[in-house]
Amino acid sequence: MAAPQYCGYVAIVGRPNVGKSTLLNKILGQKISITSRKPQTTRHQVMGIDTHEQYQTVFVDTPGVQRKHDSAIHRYMNKAATSAMLDVDVVVLVVDRLQWTEEDAFVAASIKPTEAPVILAINKVDRLVEKARLLPHIQSLASELSWADIIPVSAKSGHNVDALQGAIRKRLPEQAHFFPAEQITDRSERFLVAEIIREKIMRAMGEELPHKAAVEIERFESEARLTTISALIWVERDGQKKILVGKSGANLKAIGSEARTDIERLLDTKVMLKLWVKVKASWSDDERMLQSLGYSETR
Repeated sequence: MAAPQYCGYVAIVGRPNVGKSTLLNKILGQKISITSRKPQTTRHQVMGIDTHEQYQTVFVDTPGVQRKHDSAIHRYMNKAATSAMLDVDVVVLVVDRLQWTEEDAFVAASIKPTEAPVILAINKVDRLVEKARLLPHIQSLASELSWADIIPVSAKSGHNVDALQGAIRKRLPEQAHFFPAEQITDRSERFLVAEIIREKIMRAMGEELPHKAAVEIERFESEARLTTISALIWVERDGQKKILVGKSGANLKAIGSEARTDIERLLDTKVMLKLWVKVKASWSDDERMLQSLGYSETR
């Protein structure tokens, strides 16, 4: 008789910049969701699939839930985050060390209607100077929600991530696996390439360029030993384009070089990458433009 299989959907939620994407990447052992030190790096739900023996966990990494939604893209991102909590089997709320902000409380309140068990993952504990403060902090959070588990982790180092995975797996329903064991994401290579380029923009520009850059893959052609990719980077103002391109194109060249390295690792082939920058005023508040870039409030 075949051993029973367990499979379910897990939403990773939290306010911006608490380490949700880093946690997903650590669990999967491969970069699927992009990261940077700037909040709101993740814009799309990214499905990561972890298969371990009879357990298959299908993760949804979400944009950071935020109270402001003054543009179409912010509305989309909040919609993506809150919809991820519907029809899932487990919710993992990620918070940053000893912090419990109004935004954390806002996210916790948005979770309350779900019937799924909620695990609190206290991230970045490796960076705690006063370790003795952790237990009182955990005790203080016990009343915020009916937690299924509270687990301190470090997504960066991997500390206690296996314990978190175990807590998730034991709550998965018994049912057949949804995906082949070797599959780790439902996203296309084109999507992942666009996300890699966007990550390099966020990392290279620091605070100079706000989250007003989007990446559109115009050409993706694979041959025996070479993949040719042309990508268009949209910004909202001429000044942003100037910053992004840099003197004599230096910034754009550096972004392209960094992105090419990761893309070649992803595709396991040589890559010819060409980048262009165009200006589209207020693209982040243009519903039609957002839909053409793969965003949708109803998704």
